[in-house]
Amino acid sequence: MNRAAYFLLLTLGLGACSKSETTKTEATETPKKFSLSDQTLKELAFDTVRLEPVRSEQSFSGQVTTNGDKTANVVPLVGGVVEDLKVELGDHVTKGQVLAIIRSGEIADVQNQNSNAGTDLAIARKNLSVAEDQFKAGLAAERDVVLAREELRKAQSNLGKTDKQLGIYGVSKDGHYTIKAPISGFITEKNVTENMQYTTSSAGNFFTIADLDQVWVLANVFEADIANVKLGYQADITTLSYPDKHFHGVVDKVFNVLDPDSKALKVRIRLTNPGYLLKPEMYAQVHILNTEKTKELAVPANSVVFDKDQHFVLVYKSRTEVDTRPVTVLKTVGDVSYVSGNLKAGDAIVTKNQLLVYDELND
Repeated sequence: MNRAAYFLLLTLGLGACSKSETTKTEATETPKKFSLSDQTLKELAFDTVRLEPVRSEQSFSGQVTTNGDKTANVVPLVGGVVEDLKVELGDHVTKGQVLAIIRSGEIADVQNQNSNAGTDLAIARKNLSVAEDQFKAGLAAERDVVLAREELRKAQSNLGKTDKQLGIYGVSKDGHYTIKAPISGFITEKNVTENMQYTTSSAGNFFTIADLDQVWVLANVFEADIANVKLGYQADITTLSYPDKHFHGVVDKVFNVLDPDSKALKVRIRLTNPGYLLKPEMYAQVHILNTEKTKELAVPANSVVFDKDQHFVLVYKSRTEVDTRPVTVLKTVGDVSYVSGNLKAGDAIVTKNQLLVYDELND
């Protein structure tokens, strides 16, 4: 091979090698374009930054109680023997439902009086009719008619009295006294057993019925915190039974008397009770929220990412553009964090599974 041909081949080889190396370098240096997959988007949740008044939070211990406005105590009206007990503690009853059937000597006396009053009324009517006929025939004085009418009035009054008594007692045709539910709700207290004998003087409260669709929580507020709790403040309730579930209510009464034993002021929160999850006597943790005048940017507390001694939120613009914004957490109250930083009200942020996106952006 002559010198010219060798030099040509060497030049071509170096050019090809240089082109190959350049192609590899360009492929290595070209960054992969960020984009959220369809599956990732399905796993995310979003919210917006809001400018809100800053809330303060006070925590107190409390207890779930029945709604006193929707609670009824059932006391027997007559003495006797409990012949048939229809319900147990914890049962749900409807208004008018029979709770117990009582065999009562007092009822027998009233029934006897009622029967006698009916007989007396029939006799009084007959006597009045005879007196009026005799008066018309000149065989009786007008005074006799007046006296007969008075006897009839007394007989009617006596019968009406015993009829009302039997009606109040709810006496059945066989003479038994039935105790019925005055309201719908749950049996929260039961102090009666079958075959129990009692008198009206010894009988106490047989049943307590409470409507648990709505309950009260009574919080204990100590003297130093009384000024921080007022009517209308929002309250967040948690319980030992459901630590991850939050019940929301409003302070609707602040009692004006301190408990002599605990030296605490009772504050009442009224709240609905879906699914009857809240039971009377449950221990409750009460967080009462007070709104301050100052406003700050607010984000859901679970949207904040903490990494490398810094807090971040992920601002979502599109599936190919998500910004990692550093923020300073000023205060966290419940499920809201108040922050400062390069944010503005209305910015969309990632609030669920944001760590998936954060890790992908910062790998």
